[in-house]
Amino acid sequence: MVNDAGQLSPQNGYLRPAAGLVEFARRLRGAGVPLGSDEVITYCRAVGWAGVDDLDDLYWAGRACLITSGEQIPVYDEIFDAVFRDRERLGTQSTSSEVGYEVAPAVETSEAGDDRGDGKESRSALLASRVEGLRDKDFSKLSLDERLALESAIARLRVSPPSRRSRRTTPVRRGGYPDLRKSIRQSMRTQGEIINRSWRDASIRPRRLVLLLDVSKSMSAYARALLFFAHALRRADAKVEIFCFGTKITRVTESLRRRDPDAALAAVTAEVTEWDGGTRIGASLEGFMRGWGRAGLARDSLLLICSDGLECDDPAALGAHMERLSRLAYKIVWVNPLKGDSRYQPLARGMAAALPYIDHFVTGHNLASLEDLTAVLKEIG
Repeated sequence: MVNDAGQLSPQNGYLRPAAGLVEFARRLRGAGVPLGSDEVITYCRAVGWAGVDDLDDLYWAGRACLITSGEQIPVYDEIFDAVFRDRERLGTQSTSSEVGYEVAPAVETSEAGDDRGDGKESRSALLASRVEGLRDKDFSKLSLDERLALESAIARLRVSPPSRRSRRTTPVRRGGYPDLRKSIRQSMRTQGEIINRSWRDASIRPRRLVLLLDVSKSMSAYARALLFFAHALRRADAKVEIFCFGTKITRVTESLRRRDPDAALAAVTAEVTEWDGGTRIGASLEGFMRGWGRAGLARDSLLLICSDGLECDDPAALGAHMERLSRLAYKIVWVNPLKGDSRYQPLARGMAAALPYIDHFVTGHNLASLEDLTAVLKEIG
């Protein structure tokens, strides 16, 4: 629920991230402190339940919830002073409402157990309602607390991995083709009369999915949400391979094995050095082919490329590498967040060079488009 001041207020004793606390956490993350949504939500809850009413308590609540090493303390102190203490020096009081957050004590009832249950259901309903309202909102236009809510929803997406019909067969009850060997063997029990016929059909196996994610500066508004989607894919199927690229390509499959999405993304950001840099899609595809594609990773795989197609190098090289990949991969799906704009046309040189070799060209700019993408992947499989 949003109050008159535009801040998120708590319901049933549960503190929703308020503007000042979330802004503080955002600045810490921007300064290099590895923070996930779990830490930010824990910080907001701690402030709410502790009944913080002065800056010293607020400072130590943040130190306990957000800081994991002594090296981060100087950065924490500097940003805390800039966000909270400077306001006090300018003459504002150090009350919770004037430093940009709101707290409320837990609601006391005579039956605590029933209240906790009702509160949990209420919070779930509020979260579902809020996510539903954000399904069609572009990732680039989200506030930080809206982004946290949607990232949790993306992490919970149920993704059906693509599948394929194997050359190996398996026994089935009906359909397929007759299993003559088994039928004849069983007929020996009935004096050679084939009474019970057996059947076999091709078995269904998971198809390898390879995801290449552009993390360059032009994709900065979408890369984090798409990484959460990549984590959901990885959790659904062990045969998913994930790479990040900017000016070069990095395999991050092992980093995304972590069950917690925030911990997985923190590991990826520590491993990938290409964040917010330039875009060399052709060179990155060449690096993928040289390091992994020729070894069989691309062969008969479903290739998912997430990029806006804004190539810095010669687009002819990008087209040549896409042609080679199209001959190896089963299908190529290109996810371009810019396609979410109804006025968008794939006129950029890089996107135009890649387009002839793409089987499915889809958008990925909001939660609804990612849900549609899961349906596309299932249909292709």
